[in-house]
Amino acid sequence: MNKRMTILQICFVTLIVTGLGLGIGWAQSSSESKTSALSEKDKKFMHKAAKGGMMEVAMGRVAEQNGQSDDVKSFGKRMVTDHSKANDELKSIAEQKNVQLPSKEHNEKWTSDKAYMNMMVSDHEKDLAEFKEEASSGSDPDVKKFADDTAKVIQDHLDLAKETQGKLK
Repeated sequence: MNKRMTILQICFVTLIVTGLGLGIGWAQSSSESKTSALSEKDKKFMHKAAKGGMMEVAMGRVAEQNGQSDDVKSFGKRMVTDHSKANDELKSIAEQKNVQLPSKEHNEKWTSDKAYMNMMVSDHEKDLAEFKEEASSGSDPDVKKFADDTAKVIQDHLDLAKETQGKLK
């Protein structure tokens, strides 16, 4: 009886260890599949979007504080709000996909309302093209959806930036 019980215990322990090994292997392959499903193009887009988003927030804060025009201050505040939201969404996607995004904050200097708005028009035109490109030709559905949704916000920003730019002397 003791011999039979010992054999059963060994079998039981073997099953548990094997099951744990399979579980760990599944978790690793699940984690790897999240990363490997992302193309280099998607990863590059995510990195560039993260850097741009952080810059928009940093510059928006400076515009809120140092802008001479109420329109520029309002525009800066909107950049902080909208780009902070987009940055959080991108961080969430990056965590799901095991992608490490840059986290360095930008230290931007203020020169003038006009220079800021000129930069915002130029940056948003370039960003809009990049986000539309990712939305149409990216390989990951989550990243593509993020790009498509954010492109609509960037278009709104571009329109507002041009309007605000036109009000400056």
